[in-house]
Amino acid sequence: QVQLVESGGGLVQPGGSLRLSCAASGSFFSLNVLGWYRQAPGKQRELVADITAAHNTNYADSVKGRFTISRDNNKNTAYLRMNSLKPEDTAVYYCNAKARLSYPDIYDSNYWGQGTQVTVSS
Repeated sequence: QVQLVESGGGLVQPGGSLRLSCAASGSFFSLNVLGWYRQAPGKQRELVADITAAHNTNYADSVKGRFTISRDNNKNTAYLRMNSLKPEDTAVYYCNAKARLSYPDIYDSNYWGQGTQVTVSS
């Protein structure tokens, strides 16, 4: 089982920056993919960025060049650095993990954090 705890959300002005953190704990063998998703009011949850254990990254077009996802495998922690924030970035941001609970499991299990609010407003 994997527990994900997010932090770092808050209120920021347009053009500002924010850094989100997601700490994973529990009993697992590997965190194969860590990702950040967001959901704005009245809209569907969407992928923002994800990163594999090998540090391969994937970004939504809307955040490419502004956001950077990273992970510290020793700390089992994922980060999302958000620069040049826009009001359109306002949403609840969720951490996601695709994890294998034990060796040599074939299938990944999917886990979600509780979400952290990011509000970009002047």
